[in-house]
Amino acid sequence: SMPQTARDTRFVILGLVLLTTLFSACTTTIIESGAAAAALPQISVERFLQAANSRDLHGMGRIFGTTDGDYMETRRREDVEIQMEAISSILEHQDYRIVREEMVAGRSVPATRIYVTLTVGNKAISNVPFVVVQTNDGRWLVEQVDLAMVMAGR
Repeated sequence: SMPQTARDTRFVILGLVLLTTLFSACTTTIIESGAAAAALPQISVERFLQAANSRDLHGMGRIFGTTDGDYMETRRREDVEIQMEAISSILEHQDYRIVREEMVAGRSVPATRIYVTLTVGNKAISNVPFVVVQTNDGRWLVEQVDLAMVMAGR
């Protein structure tokens, strides 16, 4: 049989592993329900993709919108949930990589196009464009995603 101290050490390590797992699970939940538009366009796209993957529909609705504001504050909640659920199912991915960003020409307010390569299953869907616009209060919201391109690439 194992000496008492070795057994105690094993239980302490097991306890730490369980605690770490519990805390990381809690942290994830907080991030998912706290998805919000960011002050940088690239971060808003990343948060939108993360919210889409975890089916955080309200989080997505707080990052998707127009210069008037995000959908959660400018549209009916039920409509936003239906629309975000559809987008979420299309954008579900294993991994993503931001490829590049460029200014969108001819817009009266700041807008940026961010190209993302999505890994879906074992396929890479390259250069999916996300158009991100800046609101009056400085947040960047995802305004457009080329969903047809993602569906074609699946």
